Amino acid sequence: MSEWEVFALRYAERNARTRGDSFIFDDHACAPHGMDYYLWLLRRGAEVILVDTGYDAAEGAARNRPILTDPREALAPFGLTAEHIQTVIVTHLHYDHAGGLHLFPNAHLHLQAAEMAYATGPCMCHDTLRMPFTGDHICEAVQRLYSGRLTFHDGDGQVAEGVTVHRVGGHSKGLQVVRVRTSVGWLCLASDATHYYENFLAAKPFPIVTDVAEMLDGFATIQSLASAPGLVVPGHDPIVRQVFPREHAEAWRLSSGLIGQVPSYD
Repeated sequence: MSEWEVFALRYAERNARTRGDSFIFDDHACAPHGMDYYLWLLRRGAEVILVDTGYDAAEGAARNRPILTDPREALAPFGLTAEHIQTVIVTHLHYDHAGGLHLFPNAHLHLQAAEMAYATGPCMCHDTLRMPFTGDHICEAVQRLYSGRLTFHDGDGQVAEGVTVHRVGGHSKGLQVVRVRTSVGWLCLASDATHYYENFLAAKPFPIVTDVAEMLDGFATIQSLASAPGLVVPGHDPIVRQVFPREHAEAWRLSSGLIGQVPSYD
């Protein structure tokens, strides 16, 4: 079978952040540290898979985190509408990754069983752990389950030929990453297994975490899933836009090799 094309679609940014928001025990915690928000498009001929859905304008207003573009509109340069999307891999159920599930009404979801159990279980009694989730998004996932349009994975699983998922946990109990076969090798869409290159390359955990040991172990896992360190794609790093070639105004092609240098944190 042929390889997949993979694109990062940027739909939001949040620059009013500091390094303390991104790294535990950072020596420069008060320094500014911006964040990009992406969803990812996989395409092979007529086959299309969306990885995560972003969130919509209403969620952005509720959290005071406005979006740059509606996730549905991010698909337009590829000749796609929301109704074209039949398969969505949900890396985890945090608002910025599952906040647009309702925008893709025809999609069958792929989710780790551990993530559904976590998002609907007793851990959500804690405000701190519940903060990144929004109840309506979880309810949408449950509705897909009850309509027969949700597949659970327990650890490693295959979504399509050349596309696999792997639970790493850490940031959220059922966080999964996506491994994709491309023309330049196996690419790992790490999502929030590593928000930034610096998280995994310097072994610096992100502060929103349910299990620090799992997060640290996940840094090794995502590197083992990729054919090269440069093919690990962080979930929120603006540097992605410097490392990979631009495809459209807010889209970057991840499957044709690097044009920039992956940072070093020696």
